[in-house]
Amino acid sequence: MANPERLVTTVSTKGQVTLPSAIRKRREWDAGTRLLVEDTPEGVLLKPAPVFAETRPQDVFGSLPHRDRPKTLEEMDAGVLAEARRRGRFELP
Repeated sequence: MANPERLVTTVSTKGQVTLPSAIRKRREWDAGTRLLVEDTPEGVLLKPAPVFAETRPQDVFGSLPHRDRPKTLEEMDAGVLAEARRRGRFELP
C-alpha cells in the first residue's frame, strides 16, 4: 500500500476491532467477509480466507468419470489450437 496513512481503532471488551471504512472499501471487505488472522513479528496480519479448501491434483485426479479412450498429446494440442483460433487469439505465421 503506497499510502502510509495511520488509522486508529479500539479493541472492545469482547475483543472486537472495527476496521476503518476506507480500508474495508479499498480491500472490498464487505460485512461477512471471513479473514485469516496471523500473528507476525511486525504485528497482526489480516488476509481474506480462501473460499474453497486447498486442493492438490492427487486429491481429485480421476474424480470425474470418463468412458472414452484417453486423448493423445497431438489431439490435445489440436484441441487447444482450435479453441484459441475460435477465440481469435492465435494465428499461424
